[in-house]
Amino acid sequence: EEAVGNGHEEKENNPFAEYMWMENEEDFNRQVEEELQEQEFLDRCFQEMLEEEDQDWFIPSRDLPQGMGQLQQQLHGLSVGDSHGSEDILSKSTLNPDAKEFVPGVKY
Repeated sequence: EEAVGNGHEEKENNPFAEYMWMENEEDFNRQVEEELQEQEFLDRCFQEMLEEEDQDWFIPSRDLPQGMGQLQQQLHGLSVGDSHGSEDILSKSTLNPDAKEFVPGVKY
């Protein structure tokens, strides 16, 4: 396999074989352009879908009147009981501290 004067092997029939892709360059460009347009179309559809989904969701800060937002913040600040009340309940309790742990569905 000796190289000839032009740098190509003798067995190679067409010295321009590596440049043959350029023959179909217009078709290749058209195909790539179509793929890019399709991707852009899919991106736009996906974005529209996300925007529609956002409109369907209930977002309190956006969908409630202004006074309701303050009320909602106050509700978040409330707790069911405070620590002082729970100590009173524990001191008045008549439960057996040595009793077995309750497991639903198990008979003792």
